[in-house]
Amino acid sequence: MSSMALDPAAPTRRHLTSRQAGTVTRLAEAAVEELRTGSYDGLTVRNVARRAGVAPATAYTYFASKDHLVAEVFWRRLESRPLPAVDRRRRPAARVTSAIADVAELIADEPELAAACTSALLAGDPDVARLRAQIGIEMADRLRAALGPDADDAVVDALSLALSGAMLQAGMGYFAQAELAERMAGTVRLVIEPRS
Repeated sequence: MSSMALDPAAPTRRHLTSRQAGTVTRLAEAAVEELRTGSYDGLTVRNVARRAGVAPATAYTYFASKDHLVAEVFWRRLESRPLPAVDRRRRPAARVTSAIADVAELIADEPELAAACTSALLAGDPDVARLRAQIGIEMADRLRAALGPDADDAVVDALSLALSGAMLQAGMGYFAQAELAERMAGTVRLVIEPRS
């Protein structure tokens, strides 16, 4: 099955008991700790399992690869943030730039995690592809929320494409993650408030 045929709304794993969910959380937290003390290249599911106090075989029942694990870390952080509130006193471009800044804050202070997320989210395995699709939907929902209830789908698509490109460039080291919103501000204005 190609990644294009994956249902992005499908859960990345079956319903978990509270114990299983705790194990997944420990593994995600241990992955971040491993990245802080090492590198993405040296990251393994086995090392993460050891740090989390979980058997490697158990870890592999939840995560097929280190890419899957790191993509899950990003997804969990993104999903835990509330959608931007629409303050109608601010211009749409300012609201969208603020929403982008909120996303950038997720990993701005963690360069090791930022680099790992860039590599992991580009992986081709089906679990990562499903998470990548869910992340894309969540990002579009955040942009749409910042634009307000009358958001134009074409504008959301253009901003989503620009944001994913900017995130990739930041992940490749062209500029710091903390600069993401500032770097996107001009593009946001051009898309939302085009000059005639």
